[in-house]
Amino acid sequence: MRQQTPHVVQEPPEVPGDFEAFVLVTEPPLRRALIAAYGYEDGREATAEALAYAWEHWAQVREMRNAAGYLFRVARTSAARGRRWRRPPPPQLASPPDSDYAFEPGLPEALASLPERQRVAVVLVHGFGYTLREVADLTGIKVTTVQNHLERGLRKLRDQLGAAPSPGQPPSPGQQSQGVNDEQR
Repeated sequence: MRQQTPHVVQEPPEVPGDFEAFVLVTEPPLRRALIAAYGYEDGREATAEALAYAWEHWAQVREMRNAAGYLFRVARTSAARGRRWRRPPPPQLASPPDSDYAFEPGLPEALASLPERQRVAVVLVHGFGYTLREVADLTGIKVTTVQNHLERGLRKLRDQLGAAPSPGQPPSPGQQSQGVNDEQR
């Protein structure tokens, strides 16, 4: 008969004070990106799980060059694991309860219909004013990939909401002329 070893509860590692500074800097953009990806409730939960992971593995996380990007991927994996057996509902992207912001009534539904990466790019760049580089660092993808997700997401939003492109923006494929540019008309 095999001898069972008693279950030993390990004490959490000693966490130096710089973890608190790390959380103050990392938590807001991580939370915003995860809320954009999964909605308000699931995004906040995924943020908490990612930061708990960081605390448990602080010795490795603090040495990482892009710890925020790594934690974003940890949170995505955790969220996907929790949703594996059920079809996830579209994220609820309404304003948080204490928000005074007003926006196009169809915007939350249109944002929810976007693929996750496009939605994250649009919300972080246009909703929170992040640069493409900041979004790339946070999500762990290239700047050009963020730009592609952003452009595609904005094009889909314009089509769904019936909005014209901003000056200097290329028209959506459905709005393009038949081989004649605007100067020739």
